[in-house]
Amino acid sequence: VARSYVLYREERNKARKDHKVEQKNQNKTQNSIKVDVNGDFIELNESKLTSLLADCAENLENIDINSVLHRALQDLYDGVKIDEVYKSLILSSRSMIETEPNYSFLTARLLLNQLIRNISGDFSIVSKNYSTFYKDYFSDFVKKGISSELLDERLATFDLKKLADAIDSKRDLKFGYLGLQTLYDRYFLHIDEKRIEPPQIFFMRVAMGLAINEVDREEKAIEFYNALSNFDFMSSTPTLFNSGTKRPQLSSCYLTTVDDDLAAIYESVKDNALLSKYAGGLGNDWSNVRALGSHIKGTNGKSQGVVPFLKVVNATAVAVNQGGKRKGAVCTYLETWHLDVEEFLELRKNTGDDRRRTHDMNTANWIPDLFMKRVYLDQQWTLFTPSDVPDLHGLFGKDFEKAYEDYELKAKNGEIKFYKEVSAVRLWRKMLTMLFETGHPWITFKDPCNIRSPQNHVGTVNSSNLCTEITLNTSNDEIAVCNLGSINLVNHLDGQDLDKKKISKTIRTAMRTLDNVIDINFYAVAKSRNSNLKHRPVGLGMMGFQDCLYNLDISYASEEAIKFADYCTEIICYNAYSASCDLARERGKYSSYDGSLWSKGILPLDSLDLLESEREGFVDVDKTSRLDWSDLRKKIAEFGMRNSNCTAIAPTATIANIVGVSASIEPTYQNIYVKSNLSGEFTIINKYLVAELKKLNLWDEVMISDLKYFDGSLSKIDRIPEKVKS
Repeated sequence: VARSYVLYREERNKARKDHKVEQKNQNKTQNSIKVDVNGDFIELNESKLTSLLADCAENLENIDINSVLHRALQDLYDGVKIDEVYKSLILSSRSMIETEPNYSFLTARLLLNQLIRNISGDFSIVSKNYSTFYKDYFSDFVKKGISSELLDERLATFDLKKLADAIDSKRDLKFGYLGLQTLYDRYFLHIDEKRIEPPQIFFMRVAMGLAINEVDREEKAIEFYNALSNFDFMSSTPTLFNSGTKRPQLSSCYLTTVDDDLAAIYESVKDNALLSKYAGGLGNDWSNVRALGSHIKGTNGKSQGVVPFLKVVNATAVAVNQGGKRKGAVCTYLETWHLDVEEFLELRKNTGDDRRRTHDMNTANWIPDLFMKRVYLDQQWTLFTPSDVPDLHGLFGKDFEKAYEDYELKAKNGEIKFYKEVSAVRLWRKMLTMLFETGHPWITFKDPCNIRSPQNHVGTVNSSNLCTEITLNTSNDEIAVCNLGSINLVNHLDGQDLDKKKISKTIRTAMRTLDNVIDINFYAVAKSRNSNLKHRPVGLGMMGFQDCLYNLDISYASEEAIKFADYCTEIICYNAYSASCDLARERGKYSSYDGSLWSKGILPLDSLDLLESEREGFVDVDKTSRLDWSDLRKKIAEFGMRNSNCTAIAPTATIANIVGVSASIEPTYQNIYVKSNLSGEFTIINKYLVAELKKLNLWDEVMISDLKYFDGSLSKIDRIPEKVKS
């Protein structure tokens, strides 16, 4: 914030010079200045600015309007443009967020005020009835979006007056600065960089896009709008980007398996580019591709291995970003028995040959249980090239273990000549070392992902996705698709418990939107369409978990937190499965349902028994249920399921910023820190901590300085009670 403010001041000084402003016009005590509004000039005085700030600060406690005004006035001068007036007010307000979290809401309201005035063309610095604006502007927005070839023409066939009447402008006041600025920079539709979409119309546009195939479209659009605009549920970023547009690519992630063939490899790179173009994240399985030094029959030469191709994948992710709105993102998975695994572990290092490094790509180990057994027993582990062990990647559990040991025997007998033996413990230690040093490769486990997969009857799960929250089947014919959205848990707290009636209603709405995504979605690659329509997987997640713990006065690192996690996850899963079953009754089962674990009466919580049986133990999980699952089992047995997969712990990194809660199930990063993203740098302060310290009369400038000095940690600040620290 400080750096932004300095740069901003430099820009203002240059503007003063360009306008040849005399010293008297720079006097910070002046009563009024002339403001440039698109070539016209209006008189602006301190009383009007005070009125604007007071209007935006309504119902916000501990806001010092005079301090914000004083800072802003230092940068105003005769001839200043109207947008610069707002910029000065916004920067002045946001620089005070570290002293009081409510300044985040004040800053957001100033940004909102600027946005709506830019759209409406009304720049008189007075309060405005946003409700009237929304109702008057909504129909014009739809027409403008369609004529500019941004919106789907079918949006004009909705009852626009009915939808406009359902818009609640007061919900704009829910935004903090980070959330609204994120939407402003990357989500709101614009024409020639001018935003045409204010927040509530943005949510209604998304809702209309999701309801476009519904029979009762207006009713469902309003239902979806209410869930989104109240922050009860939030769709994933691609859905928010593209719903209701000409290219409705609404899915979050795509999973591919790369075959051991040059044409297939570059076909996969092409698929990555096309999928990334429309804001899809990518998960690639590269375990089939032969290792460095292995024989190539067609040329009688030796392979360069996986790494050079991953360099191409990395460059593609950088070159083709996600719709020009966020960075391209891909994660590559490799099985632990692959001969290139040791070099794979070093891909994110900042030292070594840069031609064999991928600094922009995520990586993940795909680890079979047998490897962990060898680590546990301190035994040797054998590395192979996939061209010598072609069936190994498609096997899991005991079948994998038998085949792997047979290949090891062949290697010892000389039948397989190209292999390498390493210590399992040393390889595991290197995995952990690289994870601590670079954050990569991530640790993911092949066998439980396959054994517990509801779809283990249709093939092997070869990898997870970009963010490791879902595990779906991929093959040469199918690109798996991940359709995400998340419940805001903190909005469903009722005192010391979850509001079960409300969360059930929200989940039913959420699951319907996610199922609609599958049919509405724009598929850039045919193989992804085939897979998504065949299996219909969705991933309903959660966010605001840490906020709930703060409200419940529970430490994240406690048994109580684990119990609450188990409790709220069970409620979400129960209602998600029930909602999917109801959709199956209404719309029909997904086509590959027969043979799935669902069809056998095995629910995801039951699949723990399958894993325990396969492993012969080693599953230390509390299987206690708080809900009565018997009626749900009967319902699923009768009507089936609409979706092969229903839930996922998605990271919610950006949509949690929009809503203003903690991401996913993650703990608070620090009590005060600066978050950097494509929208800039934002001061984030723990509002729950501030509230606690205010109750104890400990929140003051010294405390703020201490928090900064100790990087947001409370451990070394003696005057904070241990109860608050915990």
